[in-house]
Order: sequence, then C-alpha cells, then structure tokens
Amino acid sequence: MKAGIHPEYSKTTIRCACGATYEAGSTKKDVNVEICSSCHPFYTGKQKLVDTGGRVEKFNKRYGFKNED
Repeated sequence: MKAGIHPEYSKTTIRCACGATYEAGSTKKDVNVEICSSCHPFYTGKQKLVDTGGRVEKFNKRYGFKNED
C-alpha cells in the first residue's frame, strides 16, 4: 500500500435520533443517523413515518387521506 493516501481509520461514536449510541470503526469522527436498528420499523414491528420536508402530508392531502394524529 502507498503511504499517505489512505484516510485515518479509528473508533467513532454513532448517535441515532432516538437516543441510541453505538461504537464502531470509521474514517469519520462522529456520525449522526436518523434511523437505527433500535427504532427502524422493520426490526421493531411498529409503523413510524419519517417525514422529510412534508412529503407525507403532501401525499395525504393529494389523495384525500385524513390525518390520524
């Protein structure tokens, strides 16, 4: 391997929006994620809508669905 062209690989902390934290190896210092295995609907069995920029509300408004909140 050539010296000086590879990024530094070290331990980092991964933080989820739900509050879970994980230790892993990465080339980045700190990583923030929106969904992890602790809160992902596939693993938890609970439905959770992740609204990015009002897309869910726009879809519901367009197709006539009522808000269940």
